Amino acid sequence: MTRREVFSEAIRAAVAPIEAKAAAPEWTDDVIVDAPNLEVEDLWEAFARNLSAVNGTPLIGFDAVAGWLSKKGYRVGYCDPDLKARLSPREAFAPFELRDEFDRSVIDDYEFGITNGSAAIATTGTVVLKDRATPYRLAALAPWVHVAVVTPQQLLPNVPAALAALGDDPSVIWATGPSKTADVEGILIEGAHGPGIQVVCLDRSA
Repeated sequence: MTRREVFSEAIRAAVAPIEAKAAAPEWTDDVIVDAPNLEVEDLWEAFARNLSAVNGTPLIGFDAVAGWLSKKGYRVGYCDPDLKARLSPREAFAPFELRDEFDRSVIDDYEFGITNGSAAIATTGTVVLKDRATPYRLAALAPWVHVAVVTPQQLLPNVPAALAALGDDPSVIWATGPSKTADVEGILIEGAHGPGIQVVCLDRSA
């Protein structure tokens, strides 16, 4: 083979799908550095406090989300189909254009994305996002505003509990507040590699 063919073959091999997923490493809870167990504390209160500490926005209920989006002037966004079916009939969402497909060709149209979250970690203010929970993972990453919806049953006390609940989803994202980087001269910039605003909505009606 020519050098070009060897190079191309190496790239194809590197990006080929993995036939079998590697087993998760074994660990014990004592190797995980985390805050004390919060079983006796209100998990949403702790989560909201820690999410706010990293410039995230905790909200309770869909009407609160609609009010927040309206106040910020956002009107067009993606919404997971099952969530759209619940939000569209609400009067609070009448002013918004909710699309249940994420079209890459008009990616700049989407001012926000509303997707299902999979868990929320109280001690860190982290929302867990899994591919299987949403048809379009890009909807959680490309718009400037991402709204993750979680239920009370998805509130977890700490990192060990979240690791135990990982499951076998091929792609899992742990997002702690807006996307951030401080690579350039140690200056913190939000929204560099993902949403500049991370909202987490607690849906108590589920």
